[in-house]
Amino acid sequence: MKKGKLINSEISYTISKMGHTDMLTICDSGLPIPQNTQRIDLALKNGIPSFLDTLDIVLEELKVEEIIVASEMEEVSPKLYEEILKRFSDIKIVKVKHEEFKNITKDSMAVVRTGEFTPYANVILKSGVVF
Repeated sequence: MKKGKLINSEISYTISKMGHTDMLTICDSGLPIPQNTQRIDLALKNGIPSFLDTLDIVLEELKVEEIIVASEMEEVSPKLYEEILKRFSDIKIVKVKHEEFKNITKDSMAVVRTGEFTPYANVILKSGVVF
């Protein structure tokens, strides 16, 4: 049995395949997921699992060098935006319009759907390297 904290086999496998600059999206329950992009659906009900809990577990496994968020998050969901800033204080944060964000998800290796109902609770994680 896997020893690490992340026990979801699909997420773990996706992270293991990622190389430098590959992308993984973690999203709320409402983000449209492109048809040809792998969907890892964790959503059970409102808030379960939460966006931040899912993000925190993924960050224990994935080296991130840059993130992409919707610029609307800062105004519409400021508390969530502050939580994002705490987790990525030394990482490049790119802000794009939500429509562009949705388009970029097409290039993600996978989209992890949470049960989050907070507007704009979405992030694209760009893989870094561990050396």
